[in-house]
Amino acid sequence: MKRYAFKMKLKPGCKDEYKKRHDNIWPEILELLKQQGINDFAIFYDKETDCLFAYQKISGDKDSQSLGNFEAMRKWWDYMSDIMETNEDSSPVSIPLEEVFYME
Repeated sequence: MKRYAFKMKLKPGCKDEYKKRHDNIWPEILELLKQQGINDFAIFYDKETDCLFAYQKISGDKDSQSLGNFEAMRKWWDYMSDIMETNEDSSPVSIPLEEVFYME
């Protein structure tokens, strides 16, 4: 099982809407993540920078940011694009983070 962490950025003032949308995440997105071997997925918010820190465990070969070939994920990214920094394809701008310490 691999661990993967990355950061993304919200547009200012969008934290509550981001949380609301994730509180009601589409079942097909959850199913897709599980089918692709993505587990133990958490996202944290830094109010000083509007940055999101995401962490997931991966048993497959894809992380959540590399699922753009699935229609459900493309629709989710389109849905989220008005409140986040995104790439031209509506995928979130995400920056992988290097693991420098881990304690089991």
